[in-house]
Amino acid sequence: MTTSSYRTLQGDTWDGIAFKLYKSEHLMTLLINANPDHVGTVVFSGNVILIVPEKPADASETLPPWRREQ
Repeated sequence: MTTSSYRTLQGDTWDGIAFKLYKSEHLMTLLINANPDHVGTVVFSGNVILIVPEKPADASETLPPWRREQ
């Protein structure tokens, strides 16, 4: 699994970052698990570097057909 990083903007939230990066706020737990030092953060300040794991290949397969990206 490859990882990258993301530099937060003032006001970013876990679900907002997950939506920006993965197009799904439901994958925010993936981000939280990769960044245990920030687990207590709700709203980020700017310039925090987060580890961004690769989106699991099967992530969209767990959604119902009408929620999957086409």
